[in-house]
Amino acid sequence: MARLGRRVPAPWPYVLALFVGSKLLLTLVALVVLHAWDGVPGIPPAEDALMWQQQQDISGHRWYSFWFAWDSIIYLRLSELPLTGPWHDFGFPLLYPFLARALGAVLGGNNALALLLISNVAFLLLLRYAYGLGQRLLGDDAAARRFVRYLVLMPAAFLFQAALTESLFLCLVLAAFHYAERRRWLVVGVLGFLLALSRSVGMFVAIPLAVLLVQQHGWRLRPRAWPHYVRTGWPLLLLPAGWFTFMAFCRWRGGDWFAYQHAQETGWGIRVQNPFGVLVGGLFGPALDAARAWFTLAVLVVLVVGLRRRNPAYLVYGLLVVLVPLSMGPPVFKSLLRYLLAAFPVGLVLARWTRNATVDVWLTAVLALLQGALFVLWLSYWTHVVI
Repeated sequence: MARLGRRVPAPWPYVLALFVGSKLLLTLVALVVLHAWDGVPGIPPAEDALMWQQQQDISGHRWYSFWFAWDSIIYLRLSELPLTGPWHDFGFPLLYPFLARALGAVLGGNNALALLLISNVAFLLLLRYAYGLGQRLLGDDAAARRFVRYLVLMPAAFLFQAALTESLFLCLVLAAFHYAERRRWLVVGVLGFLLALSRSVGMFVAIPLAVLLVQQHGWRLRPRAWPHYVRTGWPLLLLPAGWFTFMAFCRWRGGDWFAYQHAQETGWGIRVQNPFGVLVGGLFGPALDAARAWFTLAVLVVLVVGLRRRNPAYLVYGLLVVLVPLSMGPPVFKSLLRYLLAAFPVGLVLARWTRNATVDVWLTAVLALLQGALFVLWLSYWTHVVI
């Protein structure tokens, strides 16, 4: 086994160890927690009994079914809807369920397994891309390892392994920045097209990628430099093209180019608002919203303090993936911890700040305990802390 490990090229042994270790530990914790709630009166409560039953319908094996919660059920339904039949739900971009549709056909129609496989393969790949990006931006293997470890330990990072879009989205983001740093812009464009089909904020990633492009060419903004930017950076147009493709699907199946926006408004009461006003309101709102808002403010402070003098493209990206969800208004607070998973530059900053081994150990322990507590609350889904 040791000889086989030596044959596996770096950093795969480290990445695989984090992936497998987190999978086994979280599964063990989940089984213990779920077993502890068995027989407790009123659990699950009546308003969440439907989701509990949907999990049982997916599988009677708890180590498997607990990874399907909340939006997972909607993604599963979208993956099973016939393209020629009536299409009622336009509130979710289609890359994830459509990938499951294709993989599920190979798996004998088991689209639920397909969703989970896609999420976990994407999780593994995002760790690999994160390691490569960390090496390039942080300058050494030890810092890159810390960066990858902090991504695994982010407070809601257990969702990377669930049947949700978090791992797929961040995998595509990290891959896009990985190839952008290597100036492979056509690859970036193809990844960006898929990125825009995975989540609405995906098309806005074109902005920090454009900042990186300009930075690579010495911040030249004179008109004589524009033809060069067009020749090099035209693939970035594929990001808005990806979202336009989803809009075209909405028009085809529902007769409404803006069916996504209308579904968000009617289904969740989402209206575009000033994100700073939403954040300030949350800071002094109900206790649970206030806790999530203060955590979001801490993320923004880390991003600005840690990246304001370096890596401007990553600062712009981090601000975007925090502020764009906040612009959806107060309904965002229920899922805010999920959305903050996309703010991977926080991990870069923490990896720079923890070159001291003692600080690294303490931060690792604190993040692990925080994620463990949130994971237990997520399993106790009636608390609605992480959705």
